[in-house]
Amino acid sequence: MRDVLAVTNHRPWPLPVRPWLLAQTWRHLLFMHWPLAPSALRPLLPRDLELETFDGEAWLGIVPFEMAWVRPRALPPIPGLSFFPELNVRTYVRHGDAPGVWFLSLDAASRIAVRVARRLYHLPYFDASMRLRRDGERVTYRSVRTHAGAPSADFDATWCPSGDPMRGKPGGLEHFLTERYCLYAADADGRIHRGDIHHAPWTIRPAEAEIRTNTMPEAHGLVLPDVAPLLHVADPVRVPTWPLRPVD
Repeated sequence: MRDVLAVTNHRPWPLPVRPWLLAQTWRHLLFMHWPLAPSALRPLLPRDLELETFDGEAWLGIVPFEMAWVRPRALPPIPGLSFFPELNVRTYVRHGDAPGVWFLSLDAASRIAVRVARRLYHLPYFDASMRLRRDGERVTYRSVRTHAGAPSADFDATWCPSGDPMRGKPGGLEHFLTERYCLYAADADGRIHRGDIHHAPWTIRPAEAEIRTNTMPEAHGLVLPDVAPLLHVADPVRVPTWPLRPVD
């Protein structure tokens, strides 16, 4: 991770001084985004977080990808536990001067990862039966939530890149949606915590997708607008993550 940690001039604030906790790689990733009225998302957030908007619109992100090479600091990846698909439903928030991500849900095909993340990171992870298949640059992805007592949520799509590589420009929409270096979570008492992350700037490409099933928003009482989503595939990034800490 030394080479990843050496590149920091794109960050909105310095790296944490504490040691990172987990390393992972995010690959085969698709950013899918829809604009929503702020009034639709605001009720789903803790009152201590500010919902961020771009040109007056809030944004809902659905992000399927594969977690790879997941490992604790100073340990190697664990066979059978370090590779699994994951599917996030998210929006964009701020606490003080730190813009970040708020996850409405995170589905994963690893029962151990789901339970560790729910306990240590206070994140709404759910068990799911998932399959990711690649054919060159084309990815087919299927997820069916299986978590006991949770709202049903399914996703089935195929995507591929359709344009040239790019990086989001500061002040632009792509930068707003992707360049986020912390997550926020709430514990059982409602106290807000922040978890810092780091990676190289995203290299993304426009994408096209066939979305056969997507009931992820409905699990949160959300209705997507009748517009095509903003789609980007992303190059893999290696990511160190830090433990949660309570915000001031």
